[in-house]
Amino acid sequence: MNWNEHSKLKGLHAFLGASKYSWVNYEGEETLYSRYKSQFASMIGTALHEIASECITFNFKLKKNDDRYVLFELLKRGVPRNVIDINYIFPNLANFVNDAIGFRMNSEQILFYSDNCFGTADAISFNDKNRLLRVHDYKSGSTPAHMEQLDIYSSIFCLEYGMNPNEIQIEERIYQNEEILYSNPEPEIIISVMDKIIEFDKLINRFKKEGA
Repeated sequence: MNWNEHSKLKGLHAFLGASKYSWVNYEGEETLYSRYKSQFASMIGTALHEIASECITFNFKLKKNDDRYVLFELLKRGVPRNVIDINYIFPNLANFVNDAIGFRMNSEQILFYSDNCFGTADAISFNDKNRLLRVHDYKSGSTPAHMEQLDIYSSIFCLEYGMNPNEIQIEERIYQNEEILYSNPEPEIIISVMDKIIEFDKLINRFKKEGA
């Protein structure tokens, strides 16, 4: 058998491929379109985080008519127009961006404890005067978010900068589906996460050493 060569396709997966076979059971155009649209969720999320970061960095608050600017930026980044619901996207994005600017927060700030434990906060600030740590997270998708993610950011911050959770205030926010979820975690929660980071970091380092 002389097989056709498709070297350019190695490592790629087709929309109607075997690795994601559930499409075989789809019925009708609506279900197929929904699946087609969902494949761009990651691209849209990445693009929206980039747009938010640029707006915050350059102190550019989003006003009502700026929805066309956001639409343009998404199109420029290669997102197909027919999968963009700007009426759903824009209010949540604007809330996140404008609050971050209003609170003078840093965008896409890397927090580092070790090579095993670090992360990037969407927006973060620490006010030395009132000892307030503020951590905001932007969610472009509809999958329910978990505040534990922000507890981890707060914990890494405390470890990196030598902060005692008992001596500071913490406010965490998640922006999703035009809603803002608030949390003021008790110091005990953050201390518990910090302790686990320290413990697990040591264990992972031991695993690495044993496998060398």
